[in-house]
Amino acid sequence: MAIKELKVFVGSAHKEFGEEVCRYLGIEPGRSKVSRFRDGELKVKIEENVRGVDTFIIQPTLPPGDNIIELLLFIDALKRASARRITAVIPYYGYARQDRKDEPRVPISARLMADLLTVAGASRVLALDLHADQIQGFFSIPVDNLNAIPVYVEYLKSVNIKDAVVVAPDIGSANKARNFARSIGQFEIAIVDKRREKANEAKAFHLVGNVEGKHAIIFDDIIDTGGTLLEASRVLKENGAVSIWCIATHAILSGNAVDKLNDSYIENIIVTNSLPIREKITEKFTILSIAHLMGEAIRRIHNEESISSLFII
Repeated sequence: MAIKELKVFVGSAHKEFGEEVCRYLGIEPGRSKVSRFRDGELKVKIEENVRGVDTFIIQPTLPPGDNIIELLLFIDALKRASARRITAVIPYYGYARQDRKDEPRVPISARLMADLLTVAGASRVLALDLHADQIQGFFSIPVDNLNAIPVYVEYLKSVNIKDAVVVAPDIGSANKARNFARSIGQFEIAIVDKRREKANEAKAFHLVGNVEGKHAIIFDDIIDTGGTLLEASRVLKENGAVSIWCIATHAILSGNAVDKLNDSYIENIIVTNSLPIREKITEKFTILSIAHLMGEAIRRIHNEESISSLFII
C-alpha cells in the first residue's frame, strides 16, 4: 500500500526551526494545537486528517522535561489517528550524555528516552549528531543519525582557512574529529587529555599533537557550560596555537557560558540552530542553519530514497 502525502508537524520547543524546514520542503506545517490544563498538564491535538499519511514531528528534547512529554503526546496522537508512519525528528536528543552506567546507582537515561519514543509509537527517528553513536542501538526501530559536517565544510570553504589542526577536546571525540579533519582537507588532528571530576566540571592536562604556529579548530558536539572549551583553549594557547576556533553542533549555553566564552582565547564559535539560542550572543558566535539538511533527509525518507550521502561528505 502506497504511503499518502507528507505532513510535518512542528512542536513548540523550536517552532522557528521547524517552520524553516517546512519552507525548504515547500509545505505548510501540519495543523496542531498544544495547550495546557489549569494544572500545567500538556494537551496535544492534531487538527487535520492524517489517516494513512506519512507524518514527521520536529521537536528537540531540550530541557525542561515538557519538551519530551510534548513529543510523546504528538506521537501518541498521530498513532491513534491512524497515521501510516510516524517519524520523530529530533535535532537535539536530550539526555544523551547519560549513555552508560559510569558509576553505581545511576540510570542510563539515553536508553530510557529511546524506550519512551518506541513505546509511544514512533516508527523511526531522525536525529542529528547524537552524543554517542551507540545510542542508535538503544532503539528497536530505524534511526538515522545525521551529522552537520557538510554544513561546516561549506562554511570553512567560504572563509578559506588553511594550515589548521582539528582538535578533539577529549579522547571520546577523537573519531569525530578525525572524520571532520578528513572532510575538510586531510588536516592533522590533536587531542586534549581531559579529566572530568564531576558533572559540568572539566580539567585539561596535556595535548597530544602539534598546534604550534597553526590555527586550532576545536571540534565537539555540545557546548553546555563552556568549561571543556575554556580548558582546551588554554592548553592550545600554551602550546603555541596562533588562533583558536570552535565548532559544535548543539549550543546549550547553560548559565554564564556565553560570558565565559566571550572572555576566552577562542576567536570564533560556530554552532548550528539545532536548539533555540535564547542567550544574547555576540559577534564571536556564528550560527549555521541545518534546516536544509534535516529537510532533505525528511524528503528522502518520504520518497523511500537513500540518505547515506547526507551522513558524511
